[in-house]
Amino acid sequence: MMNSARRPELLAAGAALVTVMAWASAFVSIRSAGSSYAPGALALGRLLSGALVLGVLCAVRREGWPPRSAWRGIAVSGVLWFGFYMVALNWGEQQVDAGTAALVVNIGPLLIALLSARLLGDGLPPRLLAGMAVSFAGAVVVGLSMSGGGGSSLLGMVLCLLAAVAYAGGVVAQKPALGRASALQVTTFGCLVGAVVCLPFAGQLARDAADAPLSATLNMVYLGVVPTALAFTTWAYALARTTAGRMGATTYAVPALVVLMSWLALGEVPGVFTLAGGALCLAGVAVSRSRVRRRPAAPEPRADDERALR
Repeated sequence: MMNSARRPELLAAGAALVTVMAWASAFVSIRSAGSSYAPGALALGRLLSGALVLGVLCAVRREGWPPRSAWRGIAVSGVLWFGFYMVALNWGEQQVDAGTAALVVNIGPLLIALLSARLLGDGLPPRLLAGMAVSFAGAVVVGLSMSGGGGSSLLGMVLCLLAAVAYAGGVVAQKPALGRASALQVTTFGCLVGAVVCLPFAGQLARDAADAPLSATLNMVYLGVVPTALAFTTWAYALARTTAGRMGATTYAVPALVVLMSWLALGEVPGVFTLAGGALCLAGVAVSRSRVRRRPAAPEPRADDERALR
């Protein structure tokens, strides 16, 4: 039987696991959809699919509108993370190879830890910093091993860097909103804000959808339903129950899972260095989420023991 004291912590860890697995699967789907859809069109199609599913869930659960005090965080995270981040990342990955993109975007968790410490008052425990250092080293190894002669451009590097900054800013803005509204409300309305930001790409989306193969369109819908609607909600649920820095460090598991999924789904056999980097990513996540065990306090001497010592 689950310990009632640990139940919230275990549920949050499970939600974080669902998030990183879904976000890892997104890289496989983006490869298919990104070849037929322009960056902005892909982001808009993904957000519209996600908003539709989230809207239905909100209606069924009768969530209603978020309180006014949560709207600032929802709006900022919607613009930065749901909107700008998705377009910049889609565009950046067309300009640089996957390894370089992974390296630059993985600056995001480091920025989250620094921004949350500065703006939210979150601490920077030594284990969190050590785990992030190990995971980032693993991400570097994975990125370099997957670069394989692909091209990189200054524009692509800048876009991926902007995506990382937007991701970090969106997460830090979302955290306070989760103290005032539910995870489903914050995710749903953040997704809607992102969709509104991407509306200028509606014409491109219509043109691309008319020419795209069914597989690409299905992958775009999948991106909206699972990595967006499901994963952003489980992310918000977990983020409401831990610090932004620890949640950001958890996403370092994504490169390792991408390697595994690419192996299973695409037949891309990883090399020794790629596997080693993935192992480092997972080891760093384990370190960052571990806690220092406190030694039990020594029992106070009883009165009869004190008399015996006299």
